[in-house]
Amino acid sequence: MNYKELGLTVGIEVHQELATKHKLFCACPPELNNEEPEYTFQRRLRPSQSELGEIDPAALFEFLKGKTIIYEADHLTSCLVEMDEEPPGPLNAGSIDISLLFSLMANATPVDEIQIMRKTVVDGSNTGGFQRTAVISLGGQIDVEDKTYHLEQVAIEEDAARKIREEGDTITYRLDRLGIPLIEVTTAPEIHQPNEAHMVAARIGSLLRATGMVRRGLGTIRQDINVSIMGGPVIEVKGVQDLNILSTVVEYEAKRQSSLLEIAEELETRGVKETDLQNNLVDVSDAFKETKSRILKNALKRKGVILSVKLPGFAGLTGRELCPNRRLGTEMSDHAKFKGGVNGIFHTDELPAYDITSQEVETLRKMVGATESDAVVIVADQIENSTRALNAVIDRARQAFHGVPAETRSANQDGTTRYTRPRPGAARMYPETDVPPIKITPERLDELRAKLPEFPEEKLERYKKQYELNEKLASQIIDSDYIQLFEVLAKTGISTTLLAVTLTEDLKSLQRDGVPVENLTDEAISETFKVIVEGKTVKESLPDLLTWLAENKGSAVNQALDALGLALLSHEEIVRIIEYEVNERTELIKERGMRSMGPLMGVVMAKVRGKADPKIVQRLIQAAIQEKTST
Repeated sequence: MNYKELGLTVGIEVHQELATKHKLFCACPPELNNEEPEYTFQRRLRPSQSELGEIDPAALFEFLKGKTIIYEADHLTSCLVEMDEEPPGPLNAGSIDISLLFSLMANATPVDEIQIMRKTVVDGSNTGGFQRTAVISLGGQIDVEDKTYHLEQVAIEEDAARKIREEGDTITYRLDRLGIPLIEVTTAPEIHQPNEAHMVAARIGSLLRATGMVRRGLGTIRQDINVSIMGGPVIEVKGVQDLNILSTVVEYEAKRQSSLLEIAEELETRGVKETDLQNNLVDVSDAFKETKSRILKNALKRKGVILSVKLPGFAGLTGRELCPNRRLGTEMSDHAKFKGGVNGIFHTDELPAYDITSQEVETLRKMVGATESDAVVIVADQIENSTRALNAVIDRARQAFHGVPAETRSANQDGTTRYTRPRPGAARMYPETDVPPIKITPERLDELRAKLPEFPEEKLERYKKQYELNEKLASQIIDSDYIQLFEVLAKTGISTTLLAVTLTEDLKSLQRDGVPVENLTDEAISETFKVIVEGKTVKESLPDLLTWLAENKGSAVNQALDALGLALLSHEEIVRIIEYEVNERTELIKERGMRSMGPLMGVVMAKVRGKADPKIVQRLIQAAIQEKTST
C-alpha cells in the first residue's frame, strides 16, 4: 500500500507498569496473586451524567450490556481502596519521580502542579466506575533513526483489574492488578508508516527500561494506537501487548479502513441508499426444519428461532475481505455478538456452507424477497437475542454507507482488530476531589536531573567494552527485561557472554517451546547460575534446569539438580565410566589410536552429558587412549 497517498496517520500510547513498592493510592504491594481468592463480591455498574449533564457514549454502551461483575480479591494484594469502600491515599511519590525522570529524558516540560482526574470506565475493570489519572508533563520528543517524533504528554494512572473470565452475563475480575502505577506516554500523530510505529514504540520502551524502575513480564507493557487514513475518523486500537505485531496491526487497520471506504463508494455506484435498509426481520425457521446444520438444529431444539434480514444491494459486499481474516460480515458479526449476545451470524455471501444447503439458501431468499443483488443475514438464538443481534447488523450496514465508523477496537494476536465499543467523548473526564493537587518544585526537578540514567546508546557502548559483548548480544540484553539482573550476575564471575545468551536467546527459545518462563524469578535464575559457578553442574545444564524450575514454580535449584540427575559426577565416577568404555573398545583403540577419540567421546558424553565438564572428559579420554596404546 502507498501509505503516503492513503494519508496514514498514527499516534501511539505506551502504557508501562512502574516498579514501585506499593500501589498508586494505597500501601498494597504491586503483585499478582494466582492463588484461590480469599473473598469475592458482586457489583452492577451504571453511567452517570457529567457536570455538563452529558453521558459518555462508551460508558452507556457498556451499561446497556447488562453485565454483572464479580470481583475476586485477597488481603495481601488489595484493600478497601481497591474495593471502592475507602477514599484513596496520597499519590505514590515514587511513581511521580519515575514519570518525571522519563519526562526529563524525553525533554518534556513537567507541569507546575499535578491534578488527579477521574476517567469514566464502566466495563467493570474498575470498581468505582472510573480510573484515576494525572498529567505529569507536556511536550517532549524522541529521536529514532535521525528523525524526531514529538510527544503530547506523559501521565500516570491506575492499572485496571485483571479479567479472569466471562461467562454469559457475568464477568469476573481479580483486584490484584487494580491500582498498580502505570505510566502513559502519548505521541503526537506524526507516524506515517507501519514500521515507524514499531520503532517509536520500541524507543519509548527502551527509555522506560533505562530508568531501571519499570516492571517486567507479560502484560506489564502494552500499546494503544490511534490509526486514521484520509477520509476517515481516528480509530483507537487497544491492548497491543506484543511489540512484534504492532506494525502488522497498523498495516491491517489501514487496509481495513481503506476497504471500508471502497465499500461506501461501491454502494454509491450501485445506487443503494441508506434508506433502503429496513428493520424488517423475518422468522425463517421453517426453511431449516430438516437442516443438517448443527448450529441451526441446536437453536431450534432449544426453542429458539432463526431470524433473517435482507440487506438490499449488499450481495458480494458482506463477504468482501477488508484485511486478512476480516470481512464486512465479520464486522457485522462482532456487533451482533456484543449487542445480541449471540455466537455469530451467517450471511449469503458465505453460503451454502456449514452444512447449510443451496436449496435452503434458495428457500431463504424467497422467504425474505431477496434478489441476486441482495445479501441476507440469519441468526439462530432465542428471539430476544436474535432480534437485538439483527438490529445491530442493520445498524452496522447503515454505517457502511459512511465508510469507517468511529469506534474503539481491540487487537487480535494475528494483527487484525475487532470491534469493542464506541469512541468515548470528552464527558468522561472530571476532577478527583479525594486527592489534593501536588506541586512540582524546581528543587525536585534539579535532584532528578542529577540522577538521569544512561541512555540506551551509551549503555550499549559501555556493555561492549566492560562486558566484552558483541553488538548483537549487547543490544539484546539492553532491550530485554533482564538488564538489571545481568549487571548483578556479571559481578559473580560467570561468563558475561553465557549470561547474555541465556537471558535473551535461550529464554526466548524456551518460551517458544511452551515453557512458562514467566514463572522464573530473579532469585531462581540467580541460584541456577550460582550452581554453575560453584561447579555443582555444567553450563550445558542451564536450559534443562531453567525449564524444570519454570514448570515447578517455587522449587529450589538443588531440587532441580536431584530431579534431573544433573549434579556433577565425582572425578572417580567419571574415570570409572571412561575406563569401562575404553576396555569395551580395546580393538578400536589399537587399530585407530587417537583417531578413536571421536567415537569414545560420543559414547561417554551420552552417559555424562550435563553431569561432567566436556573439557575434563576429553582430557581423561586422551590420557586413557595414550595409556592403552603404549602397553
